[in-house]
Amino acid sequence: MSNLDRKPVRRVVEILASKAHSTSVVELEDTARSADDAAKALGVPVGAIVKTLLFVIICEDTETPVIALVSGDRQCNTASLAPCLGMEGKVSRPNANQVKAMTGYSIGGVSPIGLPDDLTILMDASLARFDTIWSAAGHPHCVFSSSFKELCSLTGATVTDALTGS
Repeated sequence: MSNLDRKPVRRVVEILASKAHSTSVVELEDTARSADDAAKALGVPVGAIVKTLLFVIICEDTETPVIALVSGDRQCNTASLAPCLGMEGKVSRPNANQVKAMTGYSIGGVSPIGLPDDLTILMDASLARFDTIWSAAGHPHCVFSSSFKELCSLTGATVTDALTGS
């Protein structure tokens, strides 16, 4: 079975088609589990890879999940997440089972599209350095390309330079 036939990948394909997105999902022979792996497999700069990271902001008895879309050559400044949302709280990283439960995707294939509507999405402004950026498409061997502007539109993300301090 091709990875393109897997349910999470089909969901991404369907969303891209419904938005009349200009490119399709690409199945890679090599893994794109990490930004470095994806950049090598695609022959692009690591900064052109979008890392889709899930965090949880814990404030008193409330847990707020947030997605950070970060350039592959940058590290997410987790201390900026809560202030970006006008919140205070401790930031934690969910484990693999929690990521799957909260996003519907497994680690290594978490796509920035097709996420539950209640997830807030923040996007690293430094991704705009690249004409084409690449995101996971539901499986560690599947990706799709877009422009920075297209990904903003597809995700409804709030763009900020505070995510990485860039």
